[in-house]
Amino acid sequence: MTSTTRVVLDPTSEQAPARRERVARPASLAGKTVGLLDISKPRGDVFLDRLGELLSARGLRVERYRKPTFAKVAPVDLRHEIAATCDVVIEALAD
Repeated sequence: MTSTTRVVLDPTSEQAPARRERVARPASLAGKTVGLLDISKPRGDVFLDRLGELLSARGLRVERYRKPTFAKVAPVDLRHEIAATCDVVIEALAD
C-alpha cells in the first residue's frame, strides 16, 4: 500500500484558522426562544418551515430570520438582533 500526501487549500487565505470554544448546549429547550436562520439557499425555508411547526407544537417560542444572501456573512444588525432575542439558533441550508 502506498502513502499519499494530500494538500488542502484554504480559499479564505487564513494563515491560521480561528479557534473558538463551543458554547455549551442548554440542558433543555423549555422556556427558550429558538431562532431559525434561513441563509437564503434554495429550499432552506421548506426545512425551517417544518422545523418551526414541530418546535411550536412542543410549546417553544420560535423566531424566524433570513440572511440577504448565502454568499456573505449575516449583517451585523441581523446577528445582533438574533443574539438579543434568541437563546439558541438553528441555521439551515439546502439545495
